[in-house]
Amino acid sequence: MRYEFLVGLRYTRSRKRAQGRNRFISFISLVSMLGIALGVAALIVVLSVMNGFQEELRTRILGVASHVQIQGIGTGLASWQQVADEAVRHPSVKAAAPYVQEQGMLSFDEAVRGTMVRGVIPSEEDKVADFAQHMKAGAFEALQPGRFGIVLGRDLALALRVTPGDKVTLIAPQGLVTPAAVLPRVKQFEVVGVFEAGMYEYDSGLALIHLADAQALYRMGEEVSGVRLKLDDLFAAPRVARELAATLTEPGLVVADWTRSHANFFRAVALEKTMMTLILFLIVAVAAFNIVSTLVMAVQEKYADIAILRTLGASPASIMAVFVLQGTIIGLVGLAGGVAGGLLIAHNLDVVIPVLETITGMTLWNKEIYYIDELPSKVLWSDVVSIVSVSFALTLLAALYPSWRASKVNPAEALRYE
Repeated sequence: MRYEFLVGLRYTRSRKRAQGRNRFISFISLVSMLGIALGVAALIVVLSVMNGFQEELRTRILGVASHVQIQGIGTGLASWQQVADEAVRHPSVKAAAPYVQEQGMLSFDEAVRGTMVRGVIPSEEDKVADFAQHMKAGAFEALQPGRFGIVLGRDLALALRVTPGDKVTLIAPQGLVTPAAVLPRVKQFEVVGVFEAGMYEYDSGLALIHLADAQALYRMGEEVSGVRLKLDDLFAAPRVARELAATLTEPGLVVADWTRSHANFFRAVALEKTMMTLILFLIVAVAAFNIVSTLVMAVQEKYADIAILRTLGASPASIMAVFVLQGTIIGLVGLAGGVAGGLLIAHNLDVVIPVLETITGMTLWNKEIYYIDELPSKVLWSDVVSIVSVSFALTLLAALYPSWRASKVNPAEALRYE
């Protein structure tokens, strides 16, 4: 083993009999290691949470929404079967299903809630959405034409205080014109199921009824609001939407994909991830540049040692290597601790968050604010490699200047008063 490494390692460790300034230098080294470890761990945890949040949100949104939807401009879509058949011919489209989507108000006992009402055909909707997998009570297939059954989101059902079997009143804004006034259309629906998609926006504001019942209630005849499509690759949605818009023969259609309907939201998540990464890298940079002060003090302390090594034949490059290695060891130990701690926390957030909530007595994760009911985490090894690479580069950069100063020590000057 080269002596530069041995000397650098010896300078890094705290000796049992070290006193005064030498002990203080070792303490600064320890603080630098801890700072790098905390910064790297925080980066891994935060990026893992942001990755998990982005993926979970996308999955849950697209489990209820659609990859691509085709609508008429300003009116309903009468020839929806022809549009669906043409869309399914596209090689990237796996399934298509018609839907009716309108506003409504639900009333039960003294509780009243506004909601989005979606009319669907259960057998067709199962091909483009995952409602059947999210049912907590009742059955999605219980939506039958003419029965006037309704499936509610879990939070919406709790707000209305209803259970399967109860009858709720659905008020449609499209009214009946009478000589006396315009009266809203009112119809009783039986609750036949409750779903929980795990996303508050839908669990608290979406009600499902059969397509035929929605057409009757909203007086749409044979028309629908549009057709929902499911693709084999959700990230191909923009391309598929453009191709469908150019090939569909029905005039006056609007083809929109999920990246447009939720564009601002996903851009906000991506921007937040970028800013959090920059902020936390500043923490790592501050900790890394603590190494500068550590090595500057070490160089001042070791003037005599440096001079003796030079007189024994050590070259300036070897002296520089000693202190670069000292800074590198500090950085590597901090990086190792940070990566281990970050991965441990990121993979066990389901345990860490409840413990912190119990200790602090605070709710750290509110699904009404963050849209989903649990804190997700997804570790991407590309992120871990990037974090380690940049952090190590900062550590190495911080060690260069003090090491260069050490290589310039004049042995005669250093030993003059020894």
